[in-house]
Amino acid sequence: MTTLPIEEAAALRAKILAWAEAYFERDAPVVPDADYDQAMKQLEALEREFPDLVTPDSPTQRVGAAPLSEFESVEHRLPMLSLDNAFSTDDMDDFHRRVTERLGDGDVSYCCEPKLDGVAVSVVYEHGALVLAATRGDGTCGENITANVRTISNVPLMLSGGGVPPYLEVRGEVVIPRDAFERMNAQARAANEKVFVNPRNAAAGSLRQLDSRITARRPLAFTAYSIGAVEGDLPAAHDAILQRLSEWGLPISEYMQTVSGIVACDDYYEALAGQRDTLPFDIDGIVFKVNGMAEQERLGCVSRAPRWAIARKFPAQEVSTQLLGVDFQVGRTGAITPVARLQPVFVGGVTVSNATLHNADEIERLGVQVGDTVVVRRAGDVIPQIVSVVEDNTSGSSPERAPIVFPGQCPDCGSYVAREEGEAVIRCVGGMACGAQLKAVVRHFASRKAMDIEGLGDKLIDQLVDDGLVRSVADVFRLSQAQLAALERMGDKSSENLLASIQLSRSTTLPKFIYALGIREVGEATARALANYFLEMDALLAASTDLLEGVDDVGPIVARHIRGFASDERNQHVIADLLALGVNWPPVAVDSGEGPLAGATWVVTGKLESMSRGDAEQRLRALGAKTASSVSAKTSTVLAGPGAGSKRKKAEELGISIVDETEWLAMLEEME
Repeated sequence: MTTLPIEEAAALRAKILAWAEAYFERDAPVVPDADYDQAMKQLEALEREFPDLVTPDSPTQRVGAAPLSEFESVEHRLPMLSLDNAFSTDDMDDFHRRVTERLGDGDVSYCCEPKLDGVAVSVVYEHGALVLAATRGDGTCGENITANVRTISNVPLMLSGGGVPPYLEVRGEVVIPRDAFERMNAQARAANEKVFVNPRNAAAGSLRQLDSRITARRPLAFTAYSIGAVEGDLPAAHDAILQRLSEWGLPISEYMQTVSGIVACDDYYEALAGQRDTLPFDIDGIVFKVNGMAEQERLGCVSRAPRWAIARKFPAQEVSTQLLGVDFQVGRTGAITPVARLQPVFVGGVTVSNATLHNADEIERLGVQVGDTVVVRRAGDVIPQIVSVVEDNTSGSSPERAPIVFPGQCPDCGSYVAREEGEAVIRCVGGMACGAQLKAVVRHFASRKAMDIEGLGDKLIDQLVDDGLVRSVADVFRLSQAQLAALERMGDKSSENLLASIQLSRSTTLPKFIYALGIREVGEATARALANYFLEMDALLAASTDLLEGVDDVGPIVARHIRGFASDERNQHVIADLLALGVNWPPVAVDSGEGPLAGATWVVTGKLESMSRGDAEQRLRALGAKTASSVSAKTSTVLAGPGAGSKRKKAEELGISIVDETEWLAMLEEME
């Protein structure tokens, strides 16, 4: 009896899916790889001959498609919020107290899940079919990675079972399990290919491949942890929703557990922390969520994070290694920073061979010398740092133990170095005559918030300075197409585009020009305050220290930095050069001082969800307020988002009014 193509395709699909489940999910292959590959080739050939036979859940849909030229931007229906962090039982107690006070009930149920160290993604199903997948991005918009997510073996292309909502957004984490990561790296080493540093970086890189066929070869795995936008009914509790997702074929964490009260949360944390090194995947903490969906709704969100969830992070990872030597790097302001060269060591998920030593005071505090065995800490993405010296091992033999001595001259330009009174930092006084400083100065000058010269990137700046084509920021406006086209990786088109951007940047504003000069401690807000006060560059350059201190947001230290910059003949020459080369700006519009917030001084700090800090400051100024970058007795109100830190603390100490983003938006609605 002849088998119809539709029947043959269905039989092949069923067989391949069963084999894949045994291999990927139960780690118990039932046929040799050659049999699997042969069946897949048969199905691919059949579907090529009869395209109508292709189904959304066909295993052929996981092999990847032709490369994309770029990722499209996708706007999330509901923002993908971040989580606030807890680092101790006290932090957890504070979180529980806030929850119970808002809910008016001390008997709170929490859903506990390991915080997977991977990449957050959103996967959308319409009528059960996978139609879209996106990265978290900035929380509002992400990148369309649908083709890549379709290749992940445990992500259903079609949900199974009944009751699936017409529209369902599932959020989860993509990781590479530890065993799979080791196998992948072993294969790469055998083929003399580049190995990956850690599973998280490998997962992130795999998801951002424009060629999804490459992604298909990576052992990615998905775990659902929440939902986003939904059209339809779901259970009334978070854990029940996750169980429903599991019934529809979506993988959830087998370590999920629902507990009652904060003590049980602490117990769960300690238990899983003890298993951390033996888990099949990397985790960097535990996520605790109020389990009831109605309670989550009542608690709501603050800016970028929900009030009903928190991530308790594991302590920073620390290891010991040997300090082999110290190099000295020169920054934009001439600050000379000691950088430790270490015996390479694996810590916090990466191999570390360098760590910051901050400054001479920190070296003295640590009592560290070259040759010592030191403790290196790396927490998350923070720059590795030396936190202590192993007292029992301070006699390293290779190299011999030796004091760390700061250079008496700049390691880049040879200028003498100085340490200002009251400062921990030692600086090169060479200014833009120092190549290291000049490169950093030009980078700052060309940055988006300064002169905004698109196309003038770090590598190109390095070439221009090294080749002597740029000896000051003014030389940027003297560059010719012939000079640019002759540089490495630069052609006629690239040089034309850069010259057009340079020409466009000649027209700027006085605040942006002041900021672009890179005066120490003068950020955007201070530059704007200076422009509004002096109106003209000449008046600013001639201002005395006393006059400068009369400007909002300018204190004695900043005034001294401005005065020192303005009195330097080299800086005066560069400014005159820039103006002669056509840099210009319109007259500064003087603030009218009118509006509902006239006479008030606001400081915006932390990260806002609904708009950038710059946009918030612009809205405030439109309402008549002045904005500043630092909190002082002159400050009327502080708009504080998550991460406000020291500015919020100072406002609390001074008794200054503090509002969060929700309160701020309500105020805007009333005033505008």
